[in-house]
Amino acid sequence: MSKNVPFFVIAGIFVVGLTLSACGVQSEADVTPSEPPSTVLPTTEEGMIQVTDAMGRVIMLPHLPQRIVVPGKGTWMPGHVLYMFPEASERVLAMEERKGSASDFLPLIDPSFNDKPHVEYGASAEQIVPLNPDAIVMKSYMAETLGEPLELLGFPVIYVELETPDQFFRDLATLGQLLGNEARAQEIEAYYQTRIDRVEQGVSGAERPRVLVIQHNSSGEEVAFEIPPAAWMQTIQVEMAGGTPVWREASQGGGWTVVNLEQIAAWDPDIIFVIAFRADPGELVEELKADPKWQALQAVQNEKLYGFPLDIYGWDLPDPRWILGLTWVATKIHPNRFADIDMMQEVYDFYGQMYGMDRAAVEEHILPVLKGDL
Repeated sequence: MSKNVPFFVIAGIFVVGLTLSACGVQSEADVTPSEPPSTVLPTTEEGMIQVTDAMGRVIMLPHLPQRIVVPGKGTWMPGHVLYMFPEASERVLAMEERKGSASDFLPLIDPSFNDKPHVEYGASAEQIVPLNPDAIVMKSYMAETLGEPLELLGFPVIYVELETPDQFFRDLATLGQLLGNEARAQEIEAYYQTRIDRVEQGVSGAERPRVLVIQHNSSGEEVAFEIPPAAWMQTIQVEMAGGTPVWREASQGGGWTVVNLEQIAAWDPDIIFVIAFRADPGELVEELKADPKWQALQAVQNEKLYGFPLDIYGWDLPDPRWILGLTWVATKIHPNRFADIDMMQEVYDFYGQMYGMDRAAVEEHILPVLKGDL
């Protein structure tokens, strides 16, 4: 940590001191937190609540936080996991804005979500101070730019990553501690583990087809196809589902890598999954099938070119929906081994068990925007 503390941090410390002495920036009319529940959490001898974050740091809290702020890049990732817990609607005070809303999904399960005092995109520490949070949750890659200034001001910061299944389970347990509901964290983990076990058992001993995942990226008339890094969720999903990622050696960097059709043809994979965020993946696949250049690929000839599903968020992302993506990929790579899986029922089960949405709510809000080759 730098020894040269920015001026706004020094000023902020003074402001926070005055704020705390005045019993908080916001009045009870703005936000009225409920009393901390009596849930028993790991504590020290002094009675402080203890939470271990993604960076291995032990965070000490005097009580269960009632004013949680989720700022920084990728706020929807921890936000969507937090809202798998029933306590989130009362305790998540603010998230960072993203294209006019902190999430396009959370207002469906928290009617008051859009009325909360969310912080603007790219908010600095001094913009978060007036919210007077008693816990801040953010992605670990924001530690240096945003986390350190907030910690200097005395705010407890809990880092999460959530980029891989292993990180998801670890961070899920951390957020369960933070919300005082470790039983719910274990329940969520069991839901995911049951589906992971089903996939692992289904692909055991199977041949591993050569698979390619590409993202369609269009800007105006420019169209590009990109491959994900070897360590990202898209690659992990293919490997867990019994496929061999043909792009692994070409994607050792930290971001999407552009590939041309010549490279795709050189790989000539058995199966191709196409991700499309700005287009209907099903419609895009039909366009590619009609292209003579794509028709030369064996995946197209064998009807193994698929549009990766998405609803409000993509099933390939490090979002709780990754379990839907894993299950779907397995049914496409090894259809005979997973013939008994009904993906539509998986959708109902996921939103029902993870977010408390009944069948009618799923049919009203999720199915109309569900796209891809189910």
